[in-house]
Amino acid sequence: MKILLIIPAYNEENNIENLINRIYSIYGKTVDILVINDCSLDETKSVCYKIGVYTINLPCNLGIGGAVQTGYKYAHQHDYDIAIQVDGDGQHKPEYIINLVQYIIEDKADMVIGSRFINREGFQSTLMRRVGIAYFTYLLKLLSKEKITDPTSGFRACNKKIIGIFAKRYPVDYPEPESIMYLLRNRYRIKEIPVVMQERIEGRSSITALKSIYYMIKVSLAILIDRFRKQIV
Repeated sequence: MKILLIIPAYNEENNIENLINRIYSIYGKTVDILVINDCSLDETKSVCYKIGVYTINLPCNLGIGGAVQTGYKYAHQHDYDIAIQVDGDGQHKPEYIINLVQYIIEDKADMVIGSRFINREGFQSTLMRRVGIAYFTYLLKLLSKEKITDPTSGFRACNKKIIGIFAKRYPVDYPEPESIMYLLRNRYRIKEIPVVMQERIEGRSSITALKSIYYMIKVSLAILIDRFRKQIV
């Protein structure tokens, strides 16, 4: 079974090496790693070259959606069975990767999300973000009747069918809640597992308070529009 870890990275020169080394120390060469360097302004490209991890260096900044979709396109073209998203900022603990893929290996889910809000351990994000997460949990449940406790989590694993879908169709900005709505609307199986996350090791998030408001409005509209589209045949 071919497994690919997709790691989107933007200005993660201080985080990416430690993350890659932790993954290799746990899983060795049983998984492939692909870093999507989203036109970083720092030395992310040089660090990836130094440690020898396979990297796609984007010529312009595509944002999180475009960077992650680049990884899914690669996974689809190279016939991977499972693709796993892991943030390059060090918040996602590689120890939980094996738990993420278990439901997929057993064919009990099409996508598995690592949720920090099932056991509520570790870093729970900032207050403002927790409010936003709770809002999207409510909105998705209202529209789909399914409760997703951590709809903004970027720690996710997908099977080959979802890889193919995301390679062709993936939201550009803040893609996680919108992509969940799309999968639920088309009756794909989504599971959540408890994980413990940590604060980003270095650097700061690009999502400011003003961007958070924009995010909630834009994604809410996208989810509502997606909900009332016809199911794919």
